[in-house]
Amino acid sequence: MREAITIKNLSYTYSEDTRALESVNMTVHEGERIAIVGPNGAGKTTLLLHLNGILHGTDGQVEVFGKSVDKVKREEIIKDIGLVFQDPDDQLFMPTIFDDLAFGPINLGLKEDEVRERVEKALLTLGLSGYENRCPHHLSYGEKKKASLAAVMSMEPRILVLDEPTANLDPRSRAELIEIIKGLNEREGITIVTATHDVNAVPTLADRVYVLNKRIIAEGTSQKIFSDVELLKENNLEVPEVFKLFEVLQCFGYNCEELPLSVDDAIEHLTRTVETEGGHIHLHIHKHTHDQVRKLKDKYEHH
Repeated sequence: MREAITIKNLSYTYSEDTRALESVNMTVHEGERIAIVGPNGAGKTTLLLHLNGILHGTDGQVEVFGKSVDKVKREEIIKDIGLVFQDPDDQLFMPTIFDDLAFGPINLGLKEDEVRERVEKALLTLGLSGYENRCPHHLSYGEKKKASLAAVMSMEPRILVLDEPTANLDPRSRAELIEIIKGLNEREGITIVTATHDVNAVPTLADRVYVLNKRIIAEGTSQKIFSDVELLKENNLEVPEVFKLFEVLQCFGYNCEELPLSVDDAIEHLTRTVETEGGHIHLHIHKHTHDQVRKLKDKYEHH
């Protein structure tokens, strides 16, 4: 597959000599979904700001579809890569939603008809049709999140970069946004890069996971990353709640070599187990159950 983003030995130091990134190397292929996880202060947002040229590394290089971000005009970068900030108020600044969504396409020099077409498509995709004349600052937080994503989608980027997309959302808004992001990848083939603390969303949003703590600590599937207890402890990371539940079930005799990470995975595994076990799931308490439960609780006590 073609490389959408290539990061080579990227380092960044703030003016007060604070090292934010250290020799980061990362490759994201076209159409792939990547999650970046790490503790507070790990450099996740700093890394994202390098992808569209807002920040420039002290050392190293960032390439988007083979072009160095440092060597191309900004208007060329934003045609390929769209960044959605964590706080939607940082992205929405015009009097109406229509104006916010039209701002980028207008600055690309597009004709009025095409600008309107892009705005309508973005509104439809994000479920915001009819919001054209609404004031962004009168929207709910969840609506603002969708509007800020729509403003980026009106630019029709090939790569979508999301900084904490589910932060501070209620459960319904969170679920809606996750489904929208999945759909952008599945239906339109948009490459997705997500930096997040929401480990419960990672298995749904990503094919591969990078653990960042100023440098790349680890890379692999969600299953590989979340099964590495020492890695998680050292980087102050959680595991999905579904994963924990099936660890508890294992203590009570449930046979599960690869622990589910999402609700969909859990349903699939439980259904398969019931079908092969005569319509039942067998749990029991044996002589080691309480010791195993105690060890499991100790395992997560740092959280």
